[in-house]
Amino acid sequence: MGMKPTPLWGAVFDWDGVIIDSSRQHEKSWEMLATEEKRQLPPNHFKQSFGMKNEKIIPELLQWTTDPPEIRRLSLRKEALYREIVRTSGIGPLPGVLQWLDSLRAASIPCVIASSTHRENIACTLGVLGLEQYFPAIVSAEDVKHGKPDPEVFLLAARKIGVPPDHCIVFEDAHVGIEAARAAGMKVVGVATTHPAESLQGADRVVQRMDELTVQGLNGWWIPSAPRLDK
Repeated sequence: MGMKPTPLWGAVFDWDGVIIDSSRQHEKSWEMLATEEKRQLPPNHFKQSFGMKNEKIIPELLQWTTDPPEIRRLSLRKEALYREIVRTSGIGPLPGVLQWLDSLRAASIPCVIASSTHRENIACTLGVLGLEQYFPAIVSAEDVKHGKPDPEVFLLAARKIGVPPDHCIVFEDAHVGIEAARAAGMKVVGVATTHPAESLQGADRVVQRMDELTVQGLNGWWIPSAPRLDK
């Protein structure tokens, strides 16, 4: 059997705000946790926490506790509440996501999820959505020591799909995620679901929805002669 051709590039996807909009479910799970624990949530806490791991949110942003076992307990409970909400209420992919994943699959572009989200949450939601077949590899919160803007999650994702970092495109909605992708030496498509398009200045390209993109157009980042359809 012949060897599989090396892909021109790999697609590295953030999860929340890129594949799904789970902001309502996550915000509700924080509110439920705060009620259970009889704790206060500071104003605008949710928007400030985009892209951050719970292990940073709980002690630094919410300032609930700095005790590691207690941080872990609160984090796991918050994510369990989130999964209950998803299973009960359901969730759908963002507009254009399925079309873009089909385009990448048809072009044999390897895809990987690289997210600060807990693996169990991703697996739960992938099952609800029926999208498991698009993502043979996942890097989640449990796989890294450092959250975004550290590039660790994206560099590990590139290794998972066997594509050099400088031939990966990250699809991100969060400012810290764009910063992490840049630090990893990767191209970035900013998805303007969470933040206004004009604020995603560190991205190479900004879209409202991913089916605005074409594989052929993004190929042009590495093949100068390829038609640039992503302008």
